[in-house]
Amino acid sequence: MNAMQRVLTAMSFREPDRVPLFLFTTLQGARELGLSIADYFSRPDYVAEGQMRLLRKYRGDCVSGFYYAALELQAWGGEVIFQPDCPPNAGPAIIRKAEDIDGLQAPSVADSPLLSRTLETIRLLKSRLGDTVPILGTVISPFSLPVMQMGFDHYLELIHEQPDRLTRLMRINEDFCVEWANAQLAAGATAIGYADPVSSVTVIPRELYLKTGQPVAKRTLARINGPVATHLASGRCLSIIDDIAATGSAGLGVSALEDLATLKAAAQGKLTLIGNLNGIEMRRWTTEQAEREVKTAIAKAGRGGGFVLSDNHGEIPWQVPEETLMAIADAVERWGRYPLDWIE
Repeated sequence: MNAMQRVLTAMSFREPDRVPLFLFTTLQGARELGLSIADYFSRPDYVAEGQMRLLRKYRGDCVSGFYYAALELQAWGGEVIFQPDCPPNAGPAIIRKAEDIDGLQAPSVADSPLLSRTLETIRLLKSRLGDTVPILGTVISPFSLPVMQMGFDHYLELIHEQPDRLTRLMRINEDFCVEWANAQLAAGATAIGYADPVSSVTVIPRELYLKTGQPVAKRTLARINGPVATHLASGRCLSIIDDIAATGSAGLGVSALEDLATLKAAAQGKLTLIGNLNGIEMRRWTTEQAEREVKTAIAKAGRGGGFVLSDNHGEIPWQVPEETLMAIADAVERWGRYPLDWIE
């Protein structure tokens, strides 16, 4: 099987030749090309070449057009802070007071040079890979984007105290998210990752999610012209698995804070799980521990398909050694071959 066949089989809740591996090495392409992170993200051909080198090196089953989350804030007119060893961070809020929402307008995807870089990266990857390897696009959910747009504290106040302005902000963000997702699909992305950490029960209770994040996701996903996987960026999800499945999501990125076997039982036949290796702890793993962690994850969730091995956050930290990533890839080859007869 090639990577595309492997992933599609697993997401159909059947067993492919081996467990698919998604290594979200977003930043590591800079190291491969000998560039700073800021320089790496300055040109689409750099990012495409970085993704291709990492695909060959670690033998994963996807590539990504994703740059960094704060790119969306940049497209809205915000600032981004670059550091030498971590993802670029969002600068000051663009919504400084709730009243700013009344005149807020979304950027045009087609007219944004920043967003065009991502689209060109996806086109370059598509030209090189065709339909043999999934190419993943990414959007920040309309419900989670306001954390960057206005700051977490002010956003929570908006949710609880100004429902009319929240409704307007969601409408604007939904339209932008749909346009952005569909532009990536048109450029050649196979599927879209819907980053929605605020919807996790780590952040808000399920009752509030059902009134806010879930209706937003239902409306948004229904307008996206391709498959979508929700990612909660390390947040807990067990109590809302059925609720997330009801949004139309095909997959779910799951946290290392919850038991993978329990999650698999709850999601079986409804959502493909993507996870849940601990990216923070991964920085300190030995190669032997990396193999143990991979073996444990496969034992808990590998049988019956519906599982993609990945990290729990959707982005491998810069500080994770190459030897660890190589050990993860080697362990998948050793322990991820179906049938998984070694599992007791």
